[in-house]
Amino acid sequence: MGKHQKHTKLILRDNDNFGPNEIAFVGTKCGIISNLAHQVSKNLLNYKLAYFDASHSKDIQLNNLETFTFHSKGTAAISTNFEVNKFNQRIQFSQFDVVFINGNHYQGAKQILILDKDKEASVLKRLDQLNNIQFVIKLTDDVAFFDFLEEKHPQIKNLHCYNINEIDKISKHIENLIKEKIAPIQGLVLAGGKSTRMGTDKGMLNFYGKNQRDVAIDLLEKNNLKTFLSVREEQQIGIENKITDKFVGLGPFGAICSSFQENPNVAWLVIATDLPFVNDAVIQLLLKHRNPSKAATTIKGKNKQFPEPLITIWEPKSYTLLLNYLAQGYSCPRKVLINSDVEIVEVDDDFIRNINTPEEFKAAHKEINE
Repeated sequence: MGKHQKHTKLILRDNDNFGPNEIAFVGTKCGIISNLAHQVSKNLLNYKLAYFDASHSKDIQLNNLETFTFHSKGTAAISTNFEVNKFNQRIQFSQFDVVFINGNHYQGAKQILILDKDKEASVLKRLDQLNNIQFVIKLTDDVAFFDFLEEKHPQIKNLHCYNINEIDKISKHIENLIKEKIAPIQGLVLAGGKSTRMGTDKGMLNFYGKNQRDVAIDLLEKNNLKTFLSVREEQQIGIENKITDKFVGLGPFGAICSSFQENPNVAWLVIATDLPFVNDAVIQLLLKHRNPSKAATTIKGKNKQFPEPLITIWEPKSYTLLLNYLAQGYSCPRKVLINSDVEIVEVDDDFIRNINTPEEFKAAHKEINE
């Protein structure tokens, strides 16, 4: 008998303690930390930001009735029974570009040290939590590094140092920390369809003198994307970079989820093989307008009502959303795009014509080769 392995070994999402990207402010009073987080957030309006703190009220009553009060403008006040554990928070914070943490209460994977001469004892108590200081903020100009900080971190004086009033500079530095965590993009060419209407494998259609599967791979590789072919288990395709469906029988939705299971730390630029008019200009436009703060960046025809999920950059944060839809019994990637916060790039409808039947193939082949 071989060794019984209890769980399949999956690639873990590259998370910090509570979210994909987090920064704890450590070293001063809670009020100053909260105020700083709110001031910085006003300078980072293009990003999705969260602030994570502990309640400072002494007594707490558990709700028998949990309340959700929604405002028509799109805000909600929520009062619910909820315990902090990293798994809950990672789902809760999965859509945020950065989570600011009050480091007096919770430990963040990255820290910003605020030097406050009244809080030496507090910093000493948290010295072990200061294991990844990004930069330093001085509360007053005359405050010096505590001796124990220099002992523990001889390099600390080489870190950038700002005054608490330099909000613009602090915000810029934090923006760079957000940009550092932007996922690289890989390509995914969908070649696992059953092609029932066409009657023959659409990936093997020849518009340009070679099969469309290879044309699509070339298109993405030309834009420096490491590209994979998405295939069904039973397809015999001799290509090294391929991802076999793990979410079986779900069409393109399953292919996208399978690619995230393979690598949850990259964004996937997905393209179908039945779109022969998608050219380099369309791919470059998509890449140029990519917005990693959104769940996806997607192409929409100017006269079309809905976006095109199969010419879309799906960000790592979209994986959680896709699985949430799947849990409700939906496997339509377009439904996810329509109901999520996405960046839409408009192109002429001509570029995104689907070729599904032999008649459409004949007409498109003729047009391309004229």
